[in-house]
Amino acid sequence: MDWKTFQALLSGVNKYSTAFGRIWLSVVFVFRVMVYVVAAERVWSDDQKDFDCNTKQPGCANVCYDHYFPISHIRLWALQLIFVTCPSFMVMMHVAYRDERERKNAKNGNKDKLYDNTGKRHGGLWWTYLLSLFVKTGIEISFLYILHKIYDSFYLPRLVKCEVSPCPNQVDCYIGHPTEKKVFTYFMVGASALCIVLNVCEIVYLVSKRIAHIAQNTRRKQRNMALNERYSKENSCNDCTLPMFQLEKQPFGSQFPGHLQAP
Repeated sequence: MDWKTFQALLSGVNKYSTAFGRIWLSVVFVFRVMVYVVAAERVWSDDQKDFDCNTKQPGCANVCYDHYFPISHIRLWALQLIFVTCPSFMVMMHVAYRDERERKNAKNGNKDKLYDNTGKRHGGLWWTYLLSLFVKTGIEISFLYILHKIYDSFYLPRLVKCEVSPCPNQVDCYIGHPTEKKVFTYFMVGASALCIVLNVCEIVYLVSKRIAHIAQNTRRKQRNMALNERYSKENSCNDCTLPMFQLEKQPFGSQFPGHLQAP
């Protein structure tokens, strides 16, 4: 797999991400992709050859290996990295869709822009970004559950006992480099858990920021309405009631009736 191309594609997401998103991307590449490519892939390279059983029965070692390792750690992590980074492309596709709309709008001769900034997280892009975080979190949790379910709490024993046919009886099978594999397993699980925490923090950050923004707009509208009502009551002329933005443009004295103005 060409991880350099994969990294180049994901690097474009960086400029649309929050601080938590940039940290998440750094964790994915530094603590997961690089560890996977540089070290973990080599440890599991001859996994089946290092699986040694104390029997010469043809097919017994292969069947026992398939029984205890239905899917290799390294292939499961490769799938996890691919699936967990795919939701980020949803954001890039949405931005590309906005850019295309903006281009067509300009081509039709419209001077007014559809978006102030096509990469700004507001409107539909905000929902797309939030949805991508939920999808990434769900994928991370799903793969951790699969790994936990298959390998019994991420534990790798040195010795397994196998009674699967065509083995003649219960045979002892030894896993190659069990301690090293156990260390890498715990490391990758820890990195995945850290990514889940970062995704949750980013979700909380985006939602709380949106709630604060809505609350601020609501307070501003209520304050403007209260000021408009106050000026309407103080003004005896029914035809002189003006919106707030027009009142601010008028001289201070002209906003009040004649009997309230200074002589």
